Amino acid sequence: MKSFLYPTINPPSFTWVRPESGKGSKVHEWIQPITASTDPEESKNAEVVVLGVPLSRSSISASGASEFPEAFRRSWRSFTTYNLEDDVDLSEMTVLDAGDVPMHVTDIGKCHDNIIQASALVHSHFQSSKVCGIGGDHSITAMMVKGLHEAKPTEKIGILQFDTHFDLRDMSDNGPSNGTPMRNLIESGVVEGSNMYNIGLHGFFNTKDLKQYADEKGVNYFTLRETRKKGIEATVLQCLEELSSKVDTIYLTVDMDVLDIAYAPGVPASTPGGMTTEELLEGVLVAGKHPKVKAMDIVCLDPFKDTLVQQTVKLGTHVFLTFLTGVMLRQGASI
Repeated sequence: MKSFLYPTINPPSFTWVRPESGKGSKVHEWIQPITASTDPEESKNAEVVVLGVPLSRSSISASGASEFPEAFRRSWRSFTTYNLEDDVDLSEMTVLDAGDVPMHVTDIGKCHDNIIQASALVHSHFQSSKVCGIGGDHSITAMMVKGLHEAKPTEKIGILQFDTHFDLRDMSDNGPSNGTPMRNLIESGVVEGSNMYNIGLHGFFNTKDLKQYADEKGVNYFTLRETRKKGIEATVLQCLEELSSKVDTIYLTVDMDVLDIAYAPGVPASTPGGMTTEELLEGVLVAGKHPKVKAMDIVCLDPFKDTLVQQTVKLGTHVFLTFLTGVMLRQGASI
């Protein structure tokens, strides 16, 4: 089962038995794991590559988000490849599952180094693929972006973030936790504050000093209230338009805690007053259509906190498939 990416990346923690024909109408019959028999040269043309990042030890809140990559793969059988609303069949795309980043049992720093190394490897090998990181807590975003920067140092990177929080906590107090990824990227010089756009901030879940730091560094942010007044689509389009004029690559990060607890109970830092399912999916679809959005991640989803029917896990998978729908519509528009 080892692949040409080994030992930097472990095989997927769970794989489905594929139909003998190699094709099927369900997601679990369609996404292909990278194995020893995968041709490295042919695989370079894959439209999308999935990378599991099972880390949650760096979460401020008690979290089992490290279990999401496996739960994500297991949920695939609940989805078809056909998106009725947009009349597209995702099976026309090639999507590969690269497996999971190996994690150290106790050393968070080593885990973060492994993520950077794996991200750099994937972005270097799959130069034109959209890389989708499946977390994991939000600390992984800084490492995934650092790996992207290492692989493509000449490209200027911007961030589009769906989040309840700024994630700008001081690393001297919190270390490289899930509350610090955006500050980590700013202070490491990988992404400028003015090239960060955060949508979904709301309620009583950020301290005033974080807003002041955001203002000082020129971070762009839109509260959920003002986003709703302007409209989700219009707000996302504005962010993408501004970012695309300043950067080469846009990295989309979806923190599932941007959702209202009623829609996403399986989130470590779940809150009332957040986005609805429809609002998040609309925003992700718009982002997926943009040609400069070349990588994304989904973070902070804990299957152990979810309901028995795994509604949040399924929503996380729906977010992923919605992003892919945007990518496919993007390709169709360019033909």
